[in-house]
Amino acid sequence: MTAVPVPPWWGVGLAALLVAVTGLVVVRERLGLGRDVVEAAVRAVVQLVAVGFVLRLLFEHAGIPGSLGWVGGMVLLAGRTAGRRAPGLPGAVRSATIGIGVAATATIGLLVGAHVLSSQPRVVVPIGGMVVSASMQGASIVLARMRDEAYSMRPLIEARLALGLPGWSAFAPHRRAALRAALAPGLDQTKVVGLIALPGTMTGLIIAGVSPLTAIRYQIVVQYMWLGAVTITGLVSARVAGRSLFDDAHRLRPLVKPPARTPWLARNSTRPARRT
Repeated sequence: MTAVPVPPWWGVGLAALLVAVTGLVVVRERLGLGRDVVEAAVRAVVQLVAVGFVLRLLFEHAGIPGSLGWVGGMVLLAGRTAGRRAPGLPGAVRSATIGIGVAATATIGLLVGAHVLSSQPRVVVPIGGMVVSASMQGASIVLARMRDEAYSMRPLIEARLALGLPGWSAFAPHRRAALRAALAPGLDQTKVVGLIALPGTMTGLIIAGVSPLTAIRYQIVVQYMWLGAVTITGLVSARVAGRSLFDDAHRLRPLVKPPARTPWLARNSTRPARRT
């Protein structure tokens, strides 16, 4: 098997010309995003170089405990990030962290414990990152949707409570709507995997010289693990958050109005163009 050449640093600099093209378009079209382009390009280099050094030390010296600690740190950060996507929802950060932690433990533990995946840090860390990233997206969608449903559908939920339904049953239709919203992107991606674009894991293995028929086995495992992680995260996060929505007497807790969120595109389309 022929070794795949690694791009030299001057090649990385050559690729930076593409960023320069982006900056040129931004300036000539007066898009007002010159500072954003520079910041994104610089941060990408600094962050990736720093992570590269840390991962090298982790792979060479930390072993399994270090890799599990790294994954644990990602879970805590992802839980905080996902929880902050649902401001006003009681216990959102805790719900997201628990859901992501359970999903990461279940999926990685199952496949590593069954020796489907290697327990080496260079496998556990990137696979763990994929699982945590997918779980974070699922938790964000579930919790934000539950917050919106609990606020906008409060009269309907309280009507069910008045009929004698417990809090969990009164909120069940809205919980299911939140879970459907969280699962939809993953199901769509799984349906078209390999047809629209080659997935990242498969692409990396093929570039590294692995046979495509071998790479697809790895990608199928990763894809199913991704879907399972989103499902587990959504279910656990929804259950934990659902309990926080009601008090001991099954009364829906007061919720603040969800903040008006301006999409990034709309927010920047109304921003005066900066001179770059």
